[in-house]
Amino acid sequence: MRQIARNVWVILVIFVWLILCFCVAMVVMLVTLNVSVSIWMARKVWAPVLLWSAGSTLEVHGVEHVDPKRPTIYVSNHQSASDIPVLFMAIPCNLRFVAKKSLSYVPVLGWYMLLAGYVFVDRGNRTKAIASLERGAEKIRKGISLIMYAEGTRSEDGRILPFKKGPFALALKSGVAVCPVTIEGTGRMMPKGRFRITPTTVKVKIGKPIETSKYDPTDREKLIRDVRAVIVQQSLDLGGPGGMPGEDVAEVGIEGIGRPTERT
Repeated sequence: MRQIARNVWVILVIFVWLILCFCVAMVVMLVTLNVSVSIWMARKVWAPVLLWSAGSTLEVHGVEHVDPKRPTIYVSNHQSASDIPVLFMAIPCNLRFVAKKSLSYVPVLGWYMLLAGYVFVDRGNRTKAIASLERGAEKIRKGISLIMYAEGTRSEDGRILPFKKGPFALALKSGVAVCPVTIEGTGRMMPKGRFRITPTTVKVKIGKPIETSKYDPTDREKLIRDVRAVIVQQSLDLGGPGGMPGEDVAEVGIEGIGRPTERT
């Protein structure tokens, strides 16, 4: 009964608080023509209440690696839908998420994201996905940092899945650093595929930015391996399960599955 009551409470808070906060943010953006209020509202008002309603706390390590004056691509693992408010709170800079196209059709949330200038990717259409990355590059040129989930989907057991190439192609094209970010705990707090809220301590570790200037513009896979190795190690440091070695790069068009590992 207590679990049911907690779930109902969190569902109520999510819907009511999302509608209230994002409607206010949209009105202010339209009146002032200033989208920066959207990030302030999400970070300072919306996200903390969601974490509080779930009875959870946030612990952040490595925030000194965030440079608010330098546009960066923050590449993170993905455990839960609650990763979004968690990363808003954990990464204190002017940022936007790169999100799947279907979210743009969600009432209130999608409207807010469109007005605030989030980047949507149509993962079912390669041509449109490439065009989306071009829009992402334009955001970076304007001094805005991006958050991208390199796995392309949420991990069901917390293990770090193989990484898609898109975030790294964008980083190499834009010439900006990639900052590895690891989340641990949101999968327990709100598991993928079922709405069961469990209070926990969510941990985030932000690694040192990796300079893409050290890589050949065509060497996306080396960059993927280097970034994923840091995220896997950070997962272990936070008490997480890490990830399978040799499964660094996801096959084209497939999420969560890498190349077969060669065994000797």
